[in-house]
Amino acid sequence: MKIAIAGYGQEGRSSYRYWSADPKNELTVFDENKLEQMEPDGVFAIIGTDAFSQLNGYDLVIRTAGLAPSKIVTDGKIWSATNEFFAKCPAQIIGVTGTKGKGTTASLIASIFEAAGKKVWLLGNIGTPSLDSLRNIKSDDIVIYELSSFQLWDLEYSPHVAVVLLIEPDHLNVHIDFDDYVNAKANIRRFQKAGDLCVFNPANDLSLQIANVSSEGKAVRYAVPDDGGVYVRDGSFRDNEHIICSIDALQLIGNHNVENACAALTVARFYKLTDVDIESGLRKFQGLPHRIEFVREIDGVKYYNDSFSSAPSATVAAIKSFKQPEVLILGGIDKGADFSELADAIAGQKNIKSVIIMGEIRQKLAEIIQTTSPILQVETTDLTTLQPIVELAKSYAQPGDVVVMSPGCASFDMFNNFYDRGDQFRNIVNNL
Repeated sequence: MKIAIAGYGQEGRSSYRYWSADPKNELTVFDENKLEQMEPDGVFAIIGTDAFSQLNGYDLVIRTAGLAPSKIVTDGKIWSATNEFFAKCPAQIIGVTGTKGKGTTASLIASIFEAAGKKVWLLGNIGTPSLDSLRNIKSDDIVIYELSSFQLWDLEYSPHVAVVLLIEPDHLNVHIDFDDYVNAKANIRRFQKAGDLCVFNPANDLSLQIANVSSEGKAVRYAVPDDGGVYVRDGSFRDNEHIICSIDALQLIGNHNVENACAALTVARFYKLTDVDIESGLRKFQGLPHRIEFVREIDGVKYYNDSFSSAPSATVAAIKSFKQPEVLILGGIDKGADFSELADAIAGQKNIKSVIIMGEIRQKLAEIIQTTSPILQVETTDLTTLQPIVELAKSYAQPGDVVVMSPGCASFDMFNNFYDRGDQFRNIVNNL
């Protein structure tokens, strides 16, 4: 079979390894950019800005996640690593999507199932290419699959359990429009069968919209007491009136993480996991790097790395997680997001003492924030390295304050990615 690998990043290389294992397949790599890595030597590649318009004559075109299907011109079948995994995986899949919180929620679910003694595979958007693990997965294992809109774009399957968290505008620089983004997300629900479950956020209209997509699977709300999902009352996680455990078992800060835990526990109760296993799983999970990650306390000031925040809603959740006076570092590249909610949240959080805005969006974002918070200290900086920006934040902070880097924007103007941004922040703080 003639196969084109469209896009040769981490997922594309994984796809090449998977399909090249069959010697009957003839593979060609296509990418718009110069390849950083070739594996193995001698891969035939077509490179250039028009590469994806040259895909006729292939039986199968394997679309890498971030490549819009509309950019592919082919007379063959467009497929993806995610479609291949769902088609071939022998185990039940729990899929998690949302604009924010999906990595944390997927990891919480994984921690709880591991505490229950299950063999768990945490795959997908969280960083592990799924096809690299497929051959080792057994039928009685559990797969937790974090699904971005890019992976869901043309997915032809839905997971046995779909978790739909908060949905709001994101990646509008890649999707055709917001409807395209939401429609992609809806594939997590669209193909569910009888016996499947959709756990959704009832406070979010778009999560509700996805849950209402025509499907044979059941839909259950989380974080509310009247629909069978897990919720919080009097400091405890509850299922109906049954107390599962204290919310103190959750090792993550912020009300948004309490809600994420409600979603994870709703999945755990669907699988009839015990209260002991659930509490153990919550206590073992200490959080993901770059998600409101405590770095260090210096002279009475605590520093938090929330570099994963590339959307305004994530920054809103971060700043609401603290009651101490906050020095906030924002900014990066504008992805077409609406920053009005963030501006309103900053105005409503009386503990925010100053905001430092970096990156390409700095002037636009400063104007938006100053409209709702005219007396707040807002400083824009054209500095292109993070060290002096952190030192500036340190100069504003007093004992008892927190310094939070929660950019609310993409990172590519100053950094390789959000990992690089967070790693730099962590290293700078540890060397202050």
